[in-house]
Amino acid sequence: MASRAGFLPSSPAGPGVANPGAAGPPGGVRMAGVPPSAGGYRGLPSPAGQYPRPGMPPSRSMPMGGIGPMGSPMPGPSYGSGMPGRPGMPHSSLDPARKRLLQQQAGGLMGPRRGIKRRKMADKVLPQRIRDLVPESQAYMDLLAFERKLDQTIARKRMEIQEAIKKPITQKRKLRIYISNTCTPGKPEGEEAEKVASWELRVEGKLLDDPGKQKRKFSSFFKSLVIELDKELYGPDNHLVEWHRMPTTQETDGFQVKRPGDVSVKCTLLLMLDHQPPQYKLDPRLARLLGVHTQTRASIMQALWLYIKSNKLQDCHEKEYINCNRYFRQIFACPRMRFSEIPMKLAGLLQHPDPIVINHIISVDPNDQKKTACFDIDVEVDDPLKSQMTSFLSSTTNQQEIAALEMKIHETIESINQLKTQRDFMLSFSNNPQDFIQDWLKSQSRDLKLMTDTAGNPEEERRSEFYQAPWVQEAVGRYVFSKVCVGKMVPNVQQRRQELEQVLGIRLT
Repeated sequence: MASRAGFLPSSPAGPGVANPGAAGPPGGVRMAGVPPSAGGYRGLPSPAGQYPRPGMPPSRSMPMGGIGPMGSPMPGPSYGSGMPGRPGMPHSSLDPARKRLLQQQAGGLMGPRRGIKRRKMADKVLPQRIRDLVPESQAYMDLLAFERKLDQTIARKRMEIQEAIKKPITQKRKLRIYISNTCTPGKPEGEEAEKVASWELRVEGKLLDDPGKQKRKFSSFFKSLVIELDKELYGPDNHLVEWHRMPTTQETDGFQVKRPGDVSVKCTLLLMLDHQPPQYKLDPRLARLLGVHTQTRASIMQALWLYIKSNKLQDCHEKEYINCNRYFRQIFACPRMRFSEIPMKLAGLLQHPDPIVINHIISVDPNDQKKTACFDIDVEVDDPLKSQMTSFLSSTTNQQEIAALEMKIHETIESINQLKTQRDFMLSFSNNPQDFIQDWLKSQSRDLKLMTDTAGNPEEERRSEFYQAPWVQEAVGRYVFSKVCVGKMVPNVQQRRQELEQVLGIRLT
């Protein structure tokens, strides 16, 4: 049957697609965007927290030996670019507690530049010393291990969902099509009514047991609709009524056709489903060979590859070639072909799928009560699970809630560690206050020397025994000689040197 592009000319009294002038059915089904008076159918046409050194709580009552608050100016060299060290002493030999303190101080100074510290899974783990102190904390560690397994499972499922939504997820549903007609008898001249008898055909439908909140329009299921009327009654040029989907087509809940006539008319409806992705009908010979009649291009290619693989048609030496058997030679008309040639050769064997054909009789007999016919057809609709999967992947509400809980857990663990450090400090002080204060003063002195880059040992230098060592006299002589002679144009340097040697009783070298 010939197919025509576009819509036929329409007129209430002539051939073509009738204007939507009649009121809709009792259900009130109307075309989107058309007022009720126009009819209900379409006419066919944190910065990170600072941790104190073990044994030293963050208390203002005990000065930190020159350690000011974070961000305040401090005497001595800048510590922003790196940790200062004692001359001749490698960083690896530093006390671990002081080294950790300096690293945290350097991180605090660099914090505003780098932003909030990235949290890690290890930051949520309770230290062993706390678990030994509080045995009930093992329940938290069990929950942490369960959370790790749960996170791995969720991540794996998310990847599976991402792979699944790349493929079309559809399910078959029943679409019930209602075909009905009404007739208007002609009136004698002089009365305010149509003088010519006419009939009106309506085509509408709906999904059975549709659970979706938003009902899908009837026209969205089809790519084209052709109504073929009796050729003898309406002539060879006006017996076809066509509707084809265009890019600007607005969806509607039904179609209507109005024609003049007072006799029953045989009509044939051709419905072309709108498959997404598009489906094709295979050549009968290839369809019998592959066992596929109408499918998507990807499914046809997959079936073709399975046939080639099961029949071992791939060349053993040249893998890119296929050795055609007698069936392939009849279909593709070649003894051998490349894999890259299959899409081009397959394109000539693909056809548009067969339309759905419905035969109907438009009855104009007023005594005929059976004027509505119902037909059920199978259509593919999007699986509701796909929208749920997509919303699950794009939803950020749960992730924000989880992130807030994660932050709260990290802050709680930090607070527990700080409280444990304060407890150790107080416990050590209560056990032996004198030794604890002495050790604490020594530790603070080492930290101060490390931060101010001071050489020597002030604890030893403040005792008199330090200056009774054998090397003191030679050191004093060298110091005096450097102050007197070095860097100055002193005449008779040798004479002054001899005088100093006689006075000090040593020999300056």
